[in-house]
Amino acid sequence: MNDKQHFSGVLAAAFAFVAWGLLPIYWKSMTAVPAFEIICHRVVWSQAVTALLLGPMGGLAEVRAALRSRRDLLLLTCSSSIIGVNWFLYIYAVNSGQVLEASLGYYLNPLVNVIFGVLFFRDRLRPVQILAVLLAAAGVSVQVFSHGTLPWLALGMAVTFGVYGMVRKLMSLGSLSGLFVETGVLTLPAGGYLAWLWLHGQGGFLHLGPGLDLLMVGAGAVTTAPLLAFAFGARRITLTTLGVIQYLGPTGMFLLGVLAYGEPFGPAHAATFGLIWVGVVLYTAEGAWRIRMVRRATSGRA
Repeated sequence: MNDKQHFSGVLAAAFAFVAWGLLPIYWKSMTAVPAFEIICHRVVWSQAVTALLLGPMGGLAEVRAALRSRRDLLLLTCSSSIIGVNWFLYIYAVNSGQVLEASLGYYLNPLVNVIFGVLFFRDRLRPVQILAVLLAAAGVSVQVFSHGTLPWLALGMAVTFGVYGMVRKLMSLGSLSGLFVETGVLTLPAGGYLAWLWLHGQGGFLHLGPGLDLLMVGAGAVTTAPLLAFAFGARRITLTTLGVIQYLGPTGMFLLGVLAYGEPFGPAHAATFGLIWVGVVLYTAEGAWRIRMVRRATSGRA
């Protein structure tokens, strides 16, 4: 792969994660609409956008193969339900003034993946990985002892996204094809609920002004565009580079929560984020070091 391809991959991946980090601004602009209703619009309009893109981008064959496979259909039904819950927790967190907790969930996600690897795939943790997980656990414990409650939104987001990732790994569908089928599974109940609201003169769509209508319709584009950029970038850069870039997302959320939305950030929050950041840095650095060592060993044998 040449330098130009690598550079374009870095730009695309950075765009995806920066966009995900700034998405709270978009959802915050729809606080007049309940989180569940926003999710339904996100599902329906994402289905519309992916349907328009699927043919030109060559994903129809993948979709047809998935629809013929009972196993893939079952897995996609599971993954669509899980990502629906994840989206709801995320938007609920943002629109209820808990952007910091949303960012915490995405910082925790890689470490939750490590735990899932041990529990479900019998992975063996290396010493640095164990330390990273323990630091994250210590960070969560600070929240429990200081506030008396678990950061359930952050943990819920991290766990649901981790489970979603595991289920998606069992399928060969690409990002666009997968999103098309997943939103297709959810479109019937989501669209039915939105139709029921409209028939009863309720809901935000066509009732709260054209600005909000456009934002609700645009939810499909802001969902699909970063996903396509991520898929483009991930094919052109190393896992190490991708692993570092991915933290642009939760970092953007963190900065928005503290600087733009003025969410409380006291000593307990600083301790929690500090411990988790250290764990994340150790986890990322150790992974990068191991990849480098494997490459050196492989090149040496060649």
